[in-house]
Amino acid sequence: MLFNAYGRGAQDKIIIVQGIGGHGKTVRTTVASTECGGDNSRMDHEMSQADQGRGTDAVVSFETSDQMVATLGAHDELLRVIGGAYPGVELHARGNELRVTGEAISAHKALRVITEARALADRGTRISAQTIEQLIRMLEGTNSNDPQSVLGLKILSGRGKAIRPKTVNQKSYVDAIDENTVIFGVGPAGTGKTYLAMAKAVAALQAKEVSRIILTRPAVEAGEKLGFLPGTLTDKIDPYLRPLYDALHDMLEPDSIPRLLAAGTIEVAPLAYMRGRTLNDAFIILDEAQNTTPEQMKMFLTRLGFGSKIVVTGDITQIDLPGGTKSGLRVVAEILEGVDDIAFCELDATDVVRHRLVGAIVSAYERWSVRQDPNFNRSAARARRATSARNKNVKNPGTKPNTQENAS
Repeated sequence: MLFNAYGRGAQDKIIIVQGIGGHGKTVRTTVASTECGGDNSRMDHEMSQADQGRGTDAVVSFETSDQMVATLGAHDELLRVIGGAYPGVELHARGNELRVTGEAISAHKALRVITEARALADRGTRISAQTIEQLIRMLEGTNSNDPQSVLGLKILSGRGKAIRPKTVNQKSYVDAIDENTVIFGVGPAGTGKTYLAMAKAVAALQAKEVSRIILTRPAVEAGEKLGFLPGTLTDKIDPYLRPLYDALHDMLEPDSIPRLLAAGTIEVAPLAYMRGRTLNDAFIILDEAQNTTPEQMKMFLTRLGFGSKIVVTGDITQIDLPGGTKSGLRVVAEILEGVDDIAFCELDATDVVRHRLVGAIVSAYERWSVRQDPNFNRSAARARRATSARNKNVKNPGTKPNTQENAS
């Protein structure tokens, strides 16, 4: 069969994918790439059942070697990722061309991954093995999200790199931060809960949507007693706040951070320091919220002032509170369920952006938790919140949340 695919790059350049198959039959596959927020990318595949069982031999031509390297990685390292996902497909690069051969359906999927990766590269996204894995997961999934609208969204550029959501759930989390005043990001380690919130906070500060950033977390030891720490009060609490400083150093020039801290534009403090304050015109992030008590959570949320936004992040599977103390993060969803302008976002093992083993470890621990505690069911909790959100939209179809503090 003759295989033709047409797609558009960042500057409306036509990409030609050609191949020769059996029986001289023609299949046309259209890849329509759109800007972020537009219609979903789609691949309208006109393939008969008989053609699906036949092999495909296609050639993808790149305009330059730089474009090919940006899409497939140095030494074609990303081809190994695609080949591992579709073992029935052979990929051979030569010059500025990539030959794709194999079973028709798998080859078609591999071609779409390559096409989407090329479009992202043309828009400035750095294509990594993780990007390819996310593309494969998104295109194999049942959701209708356009990969370019998810992976191509730039939240912040800092220190020579762009910070972007890397999964559908992360994109939903970022959208929720734009659309609501109080946002809860709940999920396991490595899912980008705090990092993306920090990026949105810095973006809001740079856009002058807020006048300061306040970062806080409870000073609770992770299951071990450190005893009396030496030094001043700042020296004592700094170890608990170090992850927040690390994120700041990823997003801002190191020389600017002491100046912003000294001026109070960025404040990093333990949760106990929030009592009695009203926080106006600020982007406030509470990290490690699973280690708050219900009373502390109420205290923190009621600090919200005019022109401010609150993001609360935590992992309910890593509670370090002593003596079986109830976690404020576990109960807050039931307490605030149905309240307007408050969003709850769930991330899971598929959103882990650290080493690939971290996602496998998180999934294994979650399965173990379910076996140990039948009441621990994150999927059921997520479904209840989704139902509540749908019911709220039905009751208030014309209302919109306050978005004065939305980041760019």
